[in-house]
Amino acid sequence: MGTTHLPLDTILEYLESLKEVYTPESYDLFAHNCNNFTNDFATFLVGKGIPDHITGLPRRVLDTPFGQMLKPQLDASMRSVTQAPVPAQNVPSQASRSNAVAESPKSRTTAIGHGVPAAKPYGQVINVTDLGALDKHMQSTAGTAATIFFTSSTCAPCRLAYPTFDTLAEQNSHALFVKVDINSSRDIASRYSIRATPTFMTFSKGTKQDEWTGADPSLLKANVDRLLQQTFPPHPHTLMKAPTLQFGSLKPITYGKVPPLDKLTAKLGDAGKTAELKALRDFIQARSADPKEATLPNLQAIGTTFRSQVLALPKEIRFAAIDLLRCAMVDARVSGFFAEEAGMRTVVSLVKHVSESNDVPHNLRLVTIQLASNMFSSPLFIKEITRGENEVAAALVQLITSSLLDASHPTTRVASASLAFDLAVANYKIRREEAREGLAENLQVELAASLIESLSTEENTDAVKALLLALGYIVYCAPQDGELMDLCKALDARSTVNASKGQVALAKEVASLL
Repeated sequence: MGTTHLPLDTILEYLESLKEVYTPESYDLFAHNCNNFTNDFATFLVGKGIPDHITGLPRRVLDTPFGQMLKPQLDASMRSVTQAPVPAQNVPSQASRSNAVAESPKSRTTAIGHGVPAAKPYGQVINVTDLGALDKHMQSTAGTAATIFFTSSTCAPCRLAYPTFDTLAEQNSHALFVKVDINSSRDIASRYSIRATPTFMTFSKGTKQDEWTGADPSLLKANVDRLLQQTFPPHPHTLMKAPTLQFGSLKPITYGKVPPLDKLTAKLGDAGKTAELKALRDFIQARSADPKEATLPNLQAIGTTFRSQVLALPKEIRFAAIDLLRCAMVDARVSGFFAEEAGMRTVVSLVKHVSESNDVPHNLRLVTIQLASNMFSSPLFIKEITRGENEVAAALVQLITSSLLDASHPTTRVASASLAFDLAVANYKIRREEAREGLAENLQVELAASLIESLSTEENTDAVKALLLALGYIVYCAPQDGELMDLCKALDARSTVNASKGQVALAKEVASLL
């Protein structure tokens, strides 16, 4: 089929997204089988699907009288297999369910509770018997916390604290947890003047904080929690009441409604008869009727067509072609493919074409914004745009800022504010889960300035809500000494937010962060 240059982690994330499409319940021996999966996977990996004579074989069988006669019997015999419980070893681990974790309120508060470093080098108890080895470990804790558990093989009470110590090490993988058996490490016992076991010592960034004896699991946990609180002071925002931001949905806003396809393609005239646009229309139609019947078209050829022929269409009909692609982008297979396209050139060219043009019809701008929002249906797209400085994120910010200036069309402003929400949430998740910024600081500043300016004049309540949510997630737990918060102070964003119309409770919540 070809050679793929995609990294393994990207491939695995794409496979994870296919779990929504290829479920045990959706399996059909004739319409939705391993050939369909292989076609989708090959399209993603090398840009082309498997030959049509393979994917079309079940349909050719069904078109025969003999196939129609056998179908009910085959369906009945397969049902006991496809509807059977998934074997335990095939159920994905909780750690792999990134979307579920992302939506867990508990995971949010835990992840942003401390200013923890992004690196997580530990994650388990380290057993040490050599003084030199212990010194090396302690030298590596200049920016983190460390807890040493002095025990001995003959200490029966020590065993009461083992499970708690192990659990703390797993839950706080950014901190060092060391266990020392003094019977095997007398030089370490001498260095730290250990007279009894169990003895615990805690260190914050290399400085000793506490020492106690006794195998009390509750005391151990309390002291370690206090150590982490001291070493990684909580962000001021985590101490404020912001229930909407803390517990609200982080699901991207997408646009899946399919318009009448006949009318849409009719607006394209002869261009609608292009093989690639016709294939895209057929895919959307099949997906709307039954996702099992929706075989991916040649996405590589479709991308080429949009970058060349579609952008050359007259402005008044160009939106219809973009709307077709917008409908397809809600499928994670399609958005995932274009997310991993070299330089995301199709998406970037479509977005830039609108954001950099002075005279863009309203319907073309609107469907382009919606298409960009639908790209967030793939975790691969989110991963790509949160790598720091990149052309795609910059293009999205430019599209948002230019579209928020459209005074004549509230629908455009609502859509662009919703796209800003998607982008802000993507950055917020990275900030919360990886303790880094997903968007470059200058892009955050540009986006925030545009949102604040729009809030000062916006009267549409839907737009105000989306603007407030986007601004809220841009600033929530942002670095307090960064340019973003400096901008908010310079623009007196708090007063602007408090003066916004129609969303009093949300405005008050966002204003408290500024």
